[in-house]
Amino acid sequence: MATKYQIRVFGKEGCDKCHTLNQRLDKLLAKDDYCDFEKLYCDVETIEGLVAFSEAECINPSRIPAMLITEWEEAEKEYIPVGNRQPGEEDKVCQKSRLYQYLGLQTDYSEIGKGLITPKMIRAILAETQD
Repeated sequence: MATKYQIRVFGKEGCDKCHTLNQRLDKLLAKDDYCDFEKLYCDVETIEGLVAFSEAECINPSRIPAMLITEWEEAEKEYIPVGNRQPGEEDKVCQKSRLYQYLGLQTDYSEIGKGLITPKMIRAILAETQD
């Protein structure tokens, strides 16, 4: 049986930030609080990963690594992206790393974001998913 939520992580081999995001997610998902989530890693340098990235339609290719929260839709028999209930609203935790249309994060390489997706940002998005 599918988990309720699937976190799609978009990254590529040899990327330190992609590796760090995967490690942070693995550590969080090992906790009982997150048993409704599973992770799917999508390497954008493979055909399968590139197709998943293209289907997401919401991530800037120059802001990888990124993650997108999807929810199991029984009628469709597939995971679909979880909508952002308040697109464009200022987010003090996730700032410019937050995706606009769907729940998720992408790396903000500006001076403000410093190219980091922090555990606090990940927890904030997962908590919003469960609300």
